[in-house]
Amino acid sequence: MFAEVIGDMGGRAFEPGPDMPSSRFFPEARLNVAENFLRRSGPEPALIAVNEAGERHEVSWDQLREQALRVAGALRDAGVEPGDRVAALLPLGIEVILVWLAASALGAIFSSTSPDFGAAGVLDRFGQIEPKVLVATGGYHYGGKWFDCKERLQEIERGLPSLRKFVLAEDLQAWASASEPIARWERFPFDHPWLVLFSSGTTGKPKCIVHRAGGVFLNLKKEHVLQCDVKAGDRVLYFTTAGWMMFNWLINGLAEGATLVLFDGNPFYPELSALLDVAEREKVTLFGTSAKYIDALKKSGLEPVRTHSFDALRTICSTGSPLSPESFEWVYSRLKQDVHLASISGGTDICGCFLLGSPIDPVYAGELQRPGLGMAMDVWDENGDSLRDRPGERGELVCVRPFPSQPLRFWGDESGDRYRKAYFEKYPGVWAHGDFASWTPHGGMIIHGRSDTTLNPGGVRLGTGEIYRAVEKIPSVMESLAFGQRWDNDVRVVLLVRLAPGVMLTKQLKDEIKRTIQTDCTPRHVPAVILAVDDLPRTRSNKLVELAVCDAVNGLKIRNIEAIANPEALWHIAALPELKSKSRS
Repeated sequence: MFAEVIGDMGGRAFEPGPDMPSSRFFPEARLNVAENFLRRSGPEPALIAVNEAGERHEVSWDQLREQALRVAGALRDAGVEPGDRVAALLPLGIEVILVWLAASALGAIFSSTSPDFGAAGVLDRFGQIEPKVLVATGGYHYGGKWFDCKERLQEIERGLPSLRKFVLAEDLQAWASASEPIARWERFPFDHPWLVLFSSGTTGKPKCIVHRAGGVFLNLKKEHVLQCDVKAGDRVLYFTTAGWMMFNWLINGLAEGATLVLFDGNPFYPELSALLDVAEREKVTLFGTSAKYIDALKKSGLEPVRTHSFDALRTICSTGSPLSPESFEWVYSRLKQDVHLASISGGTDICGCFLLGSPIDPVYAGELQRPGLGMAMDVWDENGDSLRDRPGERGELVCVRPFPSQPLRFWGDESGDRYRKAYFEKYPGVWAHGDFASWTPHGGMIIHGRSDTTLNPGGVRLGTGEIYRAVEKIPSVMESLAFGQRWDNDVRVVLLVRLAPGVMLTKQLKDEIKRTIQTDCTPRHVPAVILAVDDLPRTRSNKLVELAVCDAVNGLKIRNIEAIANPEALWHIAALPELKSKSRS
């Protein structure tokens, strides 16, 4: 087989159901995903772990296999069986990969989150799925500082009565050394539950999204091999935490025989070029990051093309938010000219991408090149009519046919009602992803922001992403956040800006922002109010939280404040006098 999947395929590739959620791919297939990830052997590095302090550790393919199977043996001895949950509260490093592989080898369900969450945020997530084993770190470094987790871990352990075993990361290898490694691969059904990923939790308690092993594995294999050109011997670095879905995306590089380069810490510490330095030194072939990171490099004035040599680098992937045309141009003029720059978009919901790159097609600034192979993507208007033949017209991003990496279910949603309501309520029988998008004349797409944060001044739908792309052109503005405020029986657009050091929000700068937005978008996109703030609230995966700001300013309840990394920024914005109903601006 082309994909070289190890397992038993069975005789049928697809079993249609009465609707998308009940349709099944490879209903007779059986596989063990860890067997596929640990197929390579030899002394070459499988993992290279680097932290912001410059510490570096390598694990060979032979070592990775031996250590992962020994951790699996320790989990087995702790009573972990197929379907049990194994949770990790760990930074991105060797330990979290070992736990991920070991749980997968046993048919257990793996779930992780990053250690910067408070105890309440961790319990909101792991408390729902009742893990049998938790592996956690006693602390972590970020931005040159040490953050101790020990006191928090005591509260977390008390709040998880389901735990049979609690293991500190620094004790993982010693704990596992007392057990015999597992000796055989048990193969599980294609739809065996594999991962629980959590929604951001900014609109309520985090949803626990259960993902099927075969569907996610096969979809990510397709994305890596065919749309990101990952090959055996490549080196893949994606800047992520162990709590973001891109962590699981990254690990799939092992299945192709690629070496994973794991970076833990602040990508701008101790120098702005810190993450780029790692990519150069480790000869990374695929470098993955966020649009925000690329925009920050652009505005910093760095010109890596003059200071770094990226001879090995073939592919750059960007996700988290739409990548602006100016950021495309910066990458090709200031970072590397002969590289495949792929703006990709998907989500935790599918643990993969709906839209991503194509190594054999042209790249157009500001566009996502192609739908994922096998993904029946389209853009629909409010009446459910396709906009494929009307490039530039904005509508809802949809997937109109079943695909292998659809979630298996939500945890605790036995009837499936919450699952169907989340994705299939807007257009019955069709997946509506919650993104505001449009087709391009080249057959690609542009994402205009989340459709659930669409602005509606005067009843006209506007995407926040369009405003951001315009504002990003202005060097004085580091980042921005737009939202709608209820005002005089209508909605007015408010734009919050975080400015470069030493820059003041003068009338001249406000006018420049308004002119740029009007020129690049429409007069309706021009904000009624522009305010400067020291910081903008964001999730722990660094996504700005428009809905939380909108709710706070409009006097609505903020749901699950634990999901916000810096809630103090939210309270500062809500208290701004210019946003009080008694004021006018």
